[in-house]
Amino acid sequence: MTTQEVRLCGLLLREHFGEVVEKLGTHLLRSGSQNLRTILHETGMPRDLVKKVLCVLVQNGVCVFNHRGPGRPTNYQANSNKILRILRYPRYIYTAKTLYGDTGELIIEELLQRGEMTMSRTVKTVADRLTQNMEDGQCMDYSEVSSAFCKLVETHFLQRCPPVAGAGKADSAAPATPATQAGASAPTPESFPDCYRVPQVTIRGQGKRRLSSEDVDQTIAKKAKMDPETHGDEGIYWQVNFERFHLHFRDQAIISAVANKLDQTSSEIVRTMLRMSEVTTSPTASCTKPLSANEIFRSLPSTYNIARPILDQYLTLLVDDPMEFVGRAGESGGGMFVVNLHKVLANLARATLESIVQERFGSRSARIFRLLLRKRHLEQKQVEDFAMVPAKEAKDMLYMLLSQNLVQLQVHAHTHQTMGCLAQPP
Repeated sequence: MTTQEVRLCGLLLREHFGEVVEKLGTHLLRSGSQNLRTILHETGMPRDLVKKVLCVLVQNGVCVFNHRGPGRPTNYQANSNKILRILRYPRYIYTAKTLYGDTGELIIEELLQRGEMTMSRTVKTVADRLTQNMEDGQCMDYSEVSSAFCKLVETHFLQRCPPVAGAGKADSAAPATPATQAGASAPTPESFPDCYRVPQVTIRGQGKRRLSSEDVDQTIAKKAKMDPETHGDEGIYWQVNFERFHLHFRDQAIISAVANKLDQTSSEIVRTMLRMSEVTTSPTASCTKPLSANEIFRSLPSTYNIARPILDQYLTLLVDDPMEFVGRAGESGGGMFVVNLHKVLANLARATLESIVQERFGSRSARIFRLLLRKRHLEQKQVEDFAMVPAKEAKDMLYMLLSQNLVQLQVHAHTHQTMGCLAQPP
């Protein structure tokens, strides 16, 4: 990890949690995995303060701990990638607002600020904040916030925090597994079946206004201690599913590319296909689950008055496009179709590389670069012939691309020189 990365992580920790958290966080980033005794010795910080800071880091998912059984110290390790994820917090919040309105926005904001919360506490906090901004005499019902919360879980933007297996148990002498590393990886339905199961929560009422300018955090903490009421979700905590947001950003990039390459109607068809398979397609899948033309037709928004023959024409257009946005997977149900996720992203990355080369070095250099991307390996004479560029000009352009590390030169055993593209397609 570079010095600049550590410095950026430290600045993010200071901005969100304060100087004390920054000090301990940067120490863990530089030192790697350490137990509590080593941390106390090397930082010189009070024991109680270190424990509190570690709790903050673990609760916000930027530090993992490895409980290795009774009699063996627990190790703590900061995760730089999860700290740098703080830079995307505004985008996560804006996405939730776009999809689920102000209620969804505040739910995501609260969970990002606090790391993890129970559903009942989140609902009450968000309802109070929404009520505070309403006109006098109006209040936000808990049921409305609960409904938005359930929608976020249904679409996998929120997920339950997995239990920390083995922590504090006398019989957990076995080596640590991923389940014992809190925050080490996002839970999946395979590893944690209750990942997206919403418990039966009994919470009724409306949001309340704050009558004074007390600090919000202190008010919420005080309410949590004084409120003896149970809601049926005690001990069940929820967190933001960052991976789901990243997949949503990927889908939006694909939809935008379709709109730019073809038209708005084509992008709406692809959007519908992605929405239909958003929670059933594996994050690592190369394409979505197959969808029939009949299913796509029934799921299109009513505002798009597209006749069935027109839909078939659009699907054929998407399948035949060189970008390979959509692929055909069968003929049943009027034809089975998939969105080629990996192929589309690879083509988008390739198009970005080509545009960068064209902008920096001109259209002829871009033609040569595009040719090398397609053919992988060509001799200089082949480059001249295929790109239809004079020999001297082709040589100069190849040397310029070579000096910028955009292409590489390979010498064969028979002393023939071959130019090959360094920037291989993803």
